[in-house]
Amino acid sequence: MLAIVIPYYKYTFFEETLKSLTNQTDKRFKVYIGDDASPENPSDLLKKYKGKFDFVYHRFEKNLGGTSLTQQWERCIALSGNEEWIMILGDDDVLGENVVEAFYRNLEEIKLVSNVVRFASCKIDGKGIMMSSVYHHPRLESSVEFFFRGVRSSLSEYVFNKEKILDIGFKNFPLGWMSDVLAVLEFSNFKNVYSINEALVYVRTSNLNISGRQDNLKQKGKAYFCFHLYLLTQKHNFFTELQKKELLSRISRSFLNNKKQLGLFFEISKIYLNNFLVADYYRFLKSIVIIIFQKECE
Repeated sequence: MLAIVIPYYKYTFFEETLKSLTNQTDKRFKVYIGDDASPENPSDLLKKYKGKFDFVYHRFEKNLGGTSLTQQWERCIALSGNEEWIMILGDDDVLGENVVEAFYRNLEEIKLVSNVVRFASCKIDGKGIMMSSVYHHPRLESSVEFFFRGVRSSLSEYVFNKEKILDIGFKNFPLGWMSDVLAVLEFSNFKNVYSINEALVYVRTSNLNISGRQDNLKQKGKAYFCFHLYLLTQKHNFFTELQKKELLSRISRSFLNNKKQLGLFFEISKIYLNNFLVADYYRFLKSIVIIIFQKECE
């Protein structure tokens, strides 16, 4: 069976999320709502939707998402029962009415080829208006190839094999930023992701969520840096030499853009020199000198 886990904190769009669950054409799912000590009590909405689908609500007395969003995800997952598959749905995102139906229609094939399922998606704004075209994907695609394709991705559009989640867990990057992308790579064993293009997840971008806010760019930058550094230093065996060079290039650009600490400079330098990338390292150093020179001239 499918468990839909909702780490709840924001009330504003939550009814739209609940309504989309009510509208599912296939009701073979159970919802687990983990309230992260939110100041916005959702009890009126939960009473309104009681009996319309199967759900469990639990309020945590201590806020955890403010310090570790991934740990909040994991304690919400721990509320679930014996379901084999987990969707972690944002409290402001919306499922197309046939998402669950499409999942079960493809489940036998999914079990044979992948631990990660991805639905088609599109971005919506605070009013529910589409902000992007619909993102479709190859039916079966290497998670590594998907990552380097650079297509947008968000946690709500995936279903993961629960056993993989419990075995590997989520990496705790700042704001949970890039943690979902790493989950796709690791939970799939850096192998295939199965895509369902006939069902759609609507991912909301607003000034109330992490993706839409602009006051957290420094934390996002740090997460981006740490994510790519983790891949290059801990998971390098899954990448070709060309892909590793691209990871290193992204790390270097992130360092230059975000003025990282001196210790991180030495970390990057070690990677360049250990891989005998002398010419690339020279270009990296040259970029640093240019930035310093430009600052002196300002």
